[in-house]
Order: sequence, then structure tokens, then C-alpha cells
Amino acid sequence: MFSSMNKVGGNNTNKSKVYLIQEIPGTSQGMPKYNIMGAQKYGELVTLLPEHSQIILSPGPLIVKLRTLLKNITPDDHLLLTGDPAIIGVACSIVSDITGGKYKFLKWDRQEKMYYSIEINLYQK
Repeated sequence: MFSSMNKVGGNNTNKSKVYLIQEIPGTSQGMPKYNIMGAQKYGELVTLLPEHSQIILSPGPLIVKLRTLLKNITPDDHLLLTGDPAIIGVACSIVSDITGGKYKFLKWDRQEKMYYSIEINLYQK
């Protein structure tokens, strides 16, 4: 199901990207817990971290890895906030630092069964 998702480092620079922070639970067994293909309408899906990534003892290496993987993010790209909430928080902090506080993420609406783009501008008055 997720074989069409690209890892970071693809060469399509014109299309917006949707950065999947962490693989969906069950992906490593070939049975993801939920389907995120609806997010593709916002851009090319790019997976950042495997589903079992941890930040428990030493956040330094994970921060360096995320900063490297997200270095080319733009305010036109989206984050798909999946995985460990602590990792999500770090990823949002890194993206905000890179983009000057302007970024987008996708919010799932259970009732409508679709994603909505949420724009963040931390410094907007």
C-alpha cells in the first residue's frame, strides 16, 4: 500500500510535499492501521521516520536527523502529524525554525472523512 511513498531525497522539486513524520503503525508488517492516501491531494508523500522511532533517552540524534530530513521544507509543504507526540512536537519546532514560523499541516476530519489544510503563522498579529 505504501510502496509508492518516497523516502526523503526525491528529485521532484516542483510539487508540494506532505511530510509523514512517522510511518503508520503496522506498516512494517505490511498492514498499516489506517489509510493516508487522501493526503496525496496535497502533495507527494515523503516518509521521515520509521514507525518504531523513539526519542526517550537522547533527543539529540533524532533532532539532528529530523533537521537534515526537513531542511528543504517550504511553507507550501504540509506535515502529516503521525506517530509519537513528542516527535511531532520536535518536528513542528524544527519546521517553524526553518520557515520563520509559517507552515501547514493536515487535519483529519472523521465526520467528512477527508483532510483539511491548516495554516500556521506563529508571528501573525
